[in-house]
Amino acid sequence: MRVFVTGGTGLIGSAVVAELLGNGHTVLTLARSDASARAAEAAGAEPLRGALVDLDILRAGAAQADGVVHLAFTNDFSSPDAVAKAVAEESTAIATLGEALIGSDRPLVTVSGTPATPGRASTEADPLSTAGLVGGRARAVTAVLGLASRGVRSSAIRLPRTVHNEGAGGFAGVLTTIARQSGVSGYPGDGTQRWPAVHALDAATLFRLALEQAQPGTSWHAVADEGDKVRDIATVIGQQLNLPVSSVPEETYGPLGPIFASDQPSSSTHTRQTLGWEPKHPSLLEDLANIQP
Repeated sequence: MRVFVTGGTGLIGSAVVAELLGNGHTVLTLARSDASARAAEAAGAEPLRGALVDLDILRAGAAQADGVVHLAFTNDFSSPDAVAKAVAEESTAIATLGEALIGSDRPLVTVSGTPATPGRASTEADPLSTAGLVGGRARAVTAVLGLASRGVRSSAIRLPRTVHNEGAGGFAGVLTTIARQSGVSGYPGDGTQRWPAVHALDAATLFRLALEQAQPGTSWHAVADEGDKVRDIATVIGQQLNLPVSSVPEETYGPLGPIFASDQPSSSTHTRQTLGWEPKHPSLLEDLANIQP
């Protein structure tokens, strides 16, 4: 299968590209810079120069492909306005890709986050929340899944807040960065809130399985660790960086503060049983041992 991938040179995207190439697919990947184009070529993919806002380029990429995997997102959480802009750009891009595939029965695999369900681990059957800072992403993904009735084999991989590799990535990576800057490995509240996690290489396998197998209009959970306590995550980070560990104000994390403070465990039982996905790489707490002081 020839697959058009957006975001193919990021932490998750590079793993997805390698997974696709390693399983007999060819890859055309969106590249917004010369450096990204070189990285794509070095990985064995063909670059297509353009950015997520270049809608004609997205249409051209989809037209050349047997399937599409969308991963690109501007991870700018510096302010609510920056987040709103990133969500709007991505929503338009996803809609464009979906429209390009209508009536083709080709797969479109997109991405969202796992939902939070008070008092229990969320499942694939739980709806995404359309409220809050990134609610627009949920609305965009839901609309794409609705294209199943119009000849698009659309599916969504719900990623946990931490997708990691070699100790880097996701919410845990943000905790590490702030710990280096502040001299304290902190966590909001009492730290008993739980975050799900997955290794990027395991997530990549699930993207491939969804591309190859997923039924139209379905959602899947890329969750390997159902929920580590944030205090435990911060403790490992503190040990690796030789820093004290303590609770810090929620405001430390800016617009992400309320999300960081929430309990959000998640299950992937249905995904594992249906698609045969089985995570094999290190857990988050194990992988954080790769952080260098």
